[in-house]
Amino acid sequence: MKQAIDKFFSSGAYAIVGVSTDTKKFGNAAFRAMKEKGFTVFPVNPKRDLIGEDPCFASVLDLPDEVKAVVTVVPPAETEKVIHDCVKKGITAVWMQKGSESQKAIREAEESGIAVVHGQCIVMFLEPVEGFHSFHRWFTRLVGAYPG
Repeated sequence: MKQAIDKFFSSGAYAIVGVSTDTKKFGNAAFRAMKEKGFTVFPVNPKRDLIGEDPCFASVLDLPDEVKAVVTVVPPAETEKVIHDCVKKGITAVWMQKGSESQKAIREAEESGIAVVHGQCIVMFLEPVEGFHSFHRWFTRLVGAYPG
């Protein structure tokens, strides 16, 4: 898993699939956290034109070519569809946020040469880690579930 995480964070640009306009939803929070920490990140949601002031893309296939890493925050069946688009787009790393992963999506991504992170919360890896996610990372390390 550590190798997949390192590959994910080696991308120069990222996308989050499933970003909502609701600031209380995880996709929006992760999008804002990545932006605040200096990442180049693009929102993806076919039902939105804008997330805040940022243009929103309808699908992974519409993203700029510089995007090589994608975070999914959609239901597992939707993640499976997203993986098909990631393969077509040449995405090299996917972070399936807890609850968005499925064994089928993981298998297809890995068979296509995409580095896959799953079972981990991306915000725990956005340095410096703050607030609840700092405690979450500490606890995950305590129980031996933190990769690396």
